[in-house]
Amino acid sequence: MTSPLSNAQIKPRARDLGIPFEGIPGPLNAITDIKGVQVGYATVISGDSQYRQPVIRTGVTAIFPRGKTSTDSVFAAWFPLNGNGEMTGTTWVEESGFLEGPIMLTNTHSVGVVHDAVVKWQHQHDQLIDKFSLPVVAETYDGFLNDINGQHIKEQHVFQALDNAKEGAIVEGNVGGGTGMKTFGFKGGTGTASRQITAQEGGYRVGVLVQSNFGLRDQLLIAGVPVGKEITMEQQTVARTLAPKSSIIVVVATDAPLTSNQLKRLAKHAALGIARTGGIAMNSSGDIIMAFSTANPGAGGAKQQKVTIQMLANEAMDPLFAAVIYATEEAIINSLVAAETMTGAGGMTVYALPHQQVQQILKKYHRLLY
Repeated sequence: MTSPLSNAQIKPRARDLGIPFEGIPGPLNAITDIKGVQVGYATVISGDSQYRQPVIRTGVTAIFPRGKTSTDSVFAAWFPLNGNGEMTGTTWVEESGFLEGPIMLTNTHSVGVVHDAVVKWQHQHDQLIDKFSLPVVAETYDGFLNDINGQHIKEQHVFQALDNAKEGAIVEGNVGGGTGMKTFGFKGGTGTASRQITAQEGGYRVGVLVQSNFGLRDQLLIAGVPVGKEITMEQQTVARTLAPKSSIIVVVATDAPLTSNQLKRLAKHAALGIARTGGIAMNSSGDIIMAFSTANPGAGGAKQQKVTIQMLANEAMDPLFAAVIYATEEAIINSLVAAETMTGAGGMTVYALPHQQVQQILKKYHRLLY
């Protein structure tokens, strides 16, 4: 079974539970608050190990910086907080300072097929720049719930994610590349959030989308509260066994006029948002961040000898640093709140974050908003 992107968010989000966060969110509190950014999913769920069927719990996420009809590249940069993971195409992003095409997220063993399918899709849609593409494809490991070695992501799923990319509100949790992921021992997956800085500070926005699949149960912090240590579940011991192969991919978008060097700085600060949730970038974790700016259209593909661009002064970047930290933190918690209990390969079950217990714990620490 595959399911496309829906524009309607029907699951509760972290703020719906009364969890407090710093900063002012954009209208959608999503990466799609950045004008032009489109997100698409293919979610692939089928099979039951009880009936000796391949158990498929996986998917693909596509993120277009300027929409799926644009070939206009964007200033970009990446930052590997811990490198036990993969994000293709980063050599050219680092060298050129630009991102050319979508960012794709999937599972560890499907990077190759997604990479090839993106090139084919770009060719079919006349999206290749100078007949050339080095797609950016990132991964996290979903092998606890998904038959990852069955390599069930196919070209059709990649095309679905690309074709279904839209603006507007996006669903979270067990969707797209985040379908089979877990976070801090609970069911995790896809999450998003955004921040709006004040008009006096420039009025810019920062949006974040995460594919969250990292952390130990007792590391989990929510609004500064040690929820992971406080929570009581019979699945505590089982959840601890889920930790070794852990990763998070963070995609940061902004409409602020930043150069690639400044975007590298922004990407580094997203790591502090991971830390605010309890992440420590473990040795076995692939924690990789990509940041891009939708400002300065036409700069990347310009043929003239000189290009005039706008650049935000370094002294004006502090509000953006705060924005990306807080948006990353909330996106991770949103991925946990939206995710639902899932049983997958080998009968393995990863349980959803118990909302009511979280509220009780936050109330105990006087951190619940209502």
